Amino acid sequence: MSSRGEHQTVPLSVLLKRELANEKIEKPEIVHGQASQSKKGEDFTFLKTECQRAVGDGVTTFSVFGLFDGHNGSAAAIYTKENLLNNVLNALPMDLNRDEWVAALPRALVAGFVKTDKDFQERAQTSGTTVTFVIIEGWVITVASVGDSRCIFESAEGGIYYLSADHRLECNEEERERITASGGEVGRLNTGGGAEIGPLRCWPGGLCLSRSIGDMDVGEFIVPVPYVKQVKLSTAGGRMIISSDGVWDALSAEVALDCCRGMPPDAAAAQIVKEAVQAKGLRDDTTCIVVDILPHEKPAAPLPPPKKPVKGMFKAMFRKKPSESSSYVDKEYMEPDVVEELFEEGSAMLSERLDTKYPLCNMFKLFMCAVCQLEMKPGEGISIHAGTSNSVRLRPWDGPFLCSSCQEKKEAMEGKRSSGDRHSSESD
Repeated sequence: MSSRGEHQTVPLSVLLKRELANEKIEKPEIVHGQASQSKKGEDFTFLKTECQRAVGDGVTTFSVFGLFDGHNGSAAAIYTKENLLNNVLNALPMDLNRDEWVAALPRALVAGFVKTDKDFQERAQTSGTTVTFVIIEGWVITVASVGDSRCIFESAEGGIYYLSADHRLECNEEERERITASGGEVGRLNTGGGAEIGPLRCWPGGLCLSRSIGDMDVGEFIVPVPYVKQVKLSTAGGRMIISSDGVWDALSAEVALDCCRGMPPDAAAAQIVKEAVQAKGLRDDTTCIVVDILPHEKPAAPLPPPKKPVKGMFKAMFRKKPSESSSYVDKEYMEPDVVEELFEEGSAMLSERLDTKYPLCNMFKLFMCAVCQLEMKPGEGISIHAGTSNSVRLRPWDGPFLCSSCQEKKEAMEGKRSSGDRHSSESD
């Protein structure tokens, strides 16, 4: 994965202020479609446009698209579909202006994912789900993902961008190392006599993913902490595809985009699913969401043939622009013709993901759990930095804070305590 420090980025607040100051720039038009062929009945989608950021204010709206690929049953996927958005929104403080709200999304997504997982596991059900969750606010896209569903974007200029991470143990060495360091084991299915078959899995449990929501029988080092990427599009827009592994096991990003070029989103999603099933057969639930993000003055039209795509899912995936000063006068600013990376983080450590890394004052209440939003009395909260190298430099009031229950969840995910009884069950 690329680190934020490797990119020449424009501060989010500067981008949004420029956007608001330019009366010619409007919010994009969002047109979407979906299609699916079912094998197990464990894929679910969530599509909601015109969500209100401020109650009663129809102007400050955003769109949400989610894909949930369940395994070992559908309970985790259904529960996550029904509760994740509310958990994310509840982790966002009230009365934020637009740039603060968008900048706070990455942290709120982490809190919402962890709370959803924690609440579901309290139901003592053993199913799990991948999650690819997309929030579009204006020209800013924020994607949070766990598992092996995938979100890609093709800009109107022809660049292909990967907006999610793949948490399959087979292809993610960093995640394999994290799990073994937390107390899990990684290996293939042993058929006896020393023969090993199939993909790398986490034991006990046999899950081949390192991150998911649910899966309480596999151990809590299979974490719900999402990889999050946030980008700002050019005002020419583009096409986004969110699909389960039933698509990506059969098609590359380039093939998926090319096979539906010029089609409206509904037809495009159906064509992608058709191509995937024809290529590999219906081996798994195969689901696709297509979202076109368009300037209002332009009707939906065929995207141009792609230029040379950006290579490497875990490398520096965004085109770099020459460094430009944030002190430029707004009227001299030229809208970029490439996607701007605003935020990227994939760490599984809550002490890193819930910390405030952007200059927002008084955003998060001092006496409220940063994950479950439980109100706490002074002195009850436990700093997320407790037990880390940062803790020696902390003052008593340095937060954010966790309640005792969420602190236990954090320690379990980091392998610092037993996560309770674990029952072996093989998962795909």
